[in-house]
Amino acid sequence: MTAADTQIERRWEQLHSLGPYGLLVTGAVLSAIAADMMDGVGEWYAAAVLVAAAFALQLWWNRTRHRRANRGRSPSRAGTAYYVVRWAIAFALTWINPLFGFYAATGLMDADELIPGMWRRLGLFVTAVTLAGSQMGGLPPKNGGQWAAFAGLLVANFGLQTVVAHLTEQEERRSLDPAATIAELERANTALQQALDENAALHAQLLVQAREAGVADERRRLAAEIHDTIAQGLTGIIAQLQVVANAPDLPTARTHLDRASALARHSLGEARRSVHNLAPVALANDPLPEALKGTVADWAERADIRAEFTVTGTAEQLHDEVSATLLRIAQEALSNASRHARATRVGVTLSFLGDEVILDIRDDGQGFDPLTVPERTRTGGFGLDGMRVRAERIAGSFTVESEPGHGTAVSARVPLVRHE
Repeated sequence: MTAADTQIERRWEQLHSLGPYGLLVTGAVLSAIAADMMDGVGEWYAAAVLVAAAFALQLWWNRTRHRRANRGRSPSRAGTAYYVVRWAIAFALTWINPLFGFYAATGLMDADELIPGMWRRLGLFVTAVTLAGSQMGGLPPKNGGQWAAFAGLLVANFGLQTVVAHLTEQEERRSLDPAATIAELERANTALQQALDENAALHAQLLVQAREAGVADERRRLAAEIHDTIAQGLTGIIAQLQVVANAPDLPTARTHLDRASALARHSLGEARRSVHNLAPVALANDPLPEALKGTVADWAERADIRAEFTVTGTAEQLHDEVSATLLRIAQEALSNASRHARATRVGVTLSFLGDEVILDIRDDGQGFDPLTVPERTRTGGFGLDGMRVRAERIAGSFTVESEPGHGTAVSARVPLVRHE
């Protein structure tokens, strides 16, 4: 509130506090001057008592109004009672002497602050009755002409008061709208700030959780990479050296030593590449179909198992992550076939089907009961669970079909994401 608004508010407060006194004194003085308008000593005493009552009523209301100042200017029961009693005193004084109509005019000053809702119009009407009687020359009307004059004055007073009250209410609504808008904006800003603070805290929490999840995922991925590269390479080297230890002649031993040496060099390359970016060496220069073809051929030579690789559909250049995932799944499946399946024949098929890529690996080995896989994976290693995690990491799926004595078929189905 500005200084000008404060000054206006103070003046309105003075008008409502001192105005009734001034109008009451004005009416009393004029009535005393026009003493011939009051009949007898009885009316003088009655007027004096009523004037004293009006002063006492105003003193009481000013004290009550001061105590209620912090509640604003909203209508109350006390205010309505004050308005009714004041009007009754003004009506009685005007009946005694019409010049007390000045005091009756106080009903126009504060009806909006004292009377609630539609009752305000009733307050203005009874005030108009008192004013019309005063303007006509006194109550009650004596003849038909005075009644007609009284009715005309009543309509004129009440109509004018109603129009003024309506315009005042509209002006108050217009003045309250900006204040209500500002208050609403302040509440909205407070709520927005609270939401921003909550979002900031939630964002920080999500960052911590994402960081922890990323670290855990990267650890699992690195463990799988080591398992699929270095561990498998070392397993192959050990197998070749075991053959060398039991070789019947030197040429056979040299052959397996050469295979072990090649496998060691390959594993070393995989280890170096894993340290660099965890990408398979086979994909360094070749797309996935060629990398899979070379991987299957190398595995078949080392394991001495017949293996065939087939590509169906139109081959496309895949995203590095998709290619690396499918190659790792193929390497793990082939490793399982050589270590556990006792297979004599393996088929690997890479299918490009519109918006997805499917990798199928089938063998004619001894098979197993898929329900026992959890028990087997608890003994160590990654195996089928590792392949499933790899596929699901890139929004794919992994299935296993096997039966004891009837071989095994695994299938990885992943989205076809093209190379950027």
